[in-house]
Amino acid sequence: MADMDARLIAALRRDGRASLSQLAVDLGLSRATVRVRLTRLIESEEIAGFTVLTRADVAPHPVRGLMMLGIEGRGTERIRGALLRRADVASVHSTNGTWDLIVELGTETLEDFDAALFAIRRMEGVQRSETNLLLSTRRGGAG
Repeated sequence: MADMDARLIAALRRDGRASLSQLAVDLGLSRATVRVRLTRLIESEEIAGFTVLTRADVAPHPVRGLMMLGIEGRGTERIRGALLRRADVASVHSTNGTWDLIVELGTETLEDFDAALFAIRRMEGVQRSETNLLLSTRRGGAG
């Protein structure tokens, strides 16, 4: 990917609603050039889609963590579905290696976090787990 395309994608990550004119000013390009590059990135599927973030998506819970799960037998899909229905689960990732699933959790208090861990560990098919609290987060792609 060309450096300018990477800069265009970074600008869209910062503000997905930026107009072509604003993107052109920010990138030092003409509006037509930005439109052509953006169209090419969409058509080549380098940009796979656009989405909306709600306030809840960007407001981190005070207590966050990653829970790695080892699943017994063939229950991974069932457990993934149950996890995704929980309000304290932000996302569930499949992975290779020692763990079958990695769960991103977010709660308001440590007590709530502990209760979530306890409930997840009690799910039928969860064989073992390891949990790490997230202390801080840095995000990339900002330029």
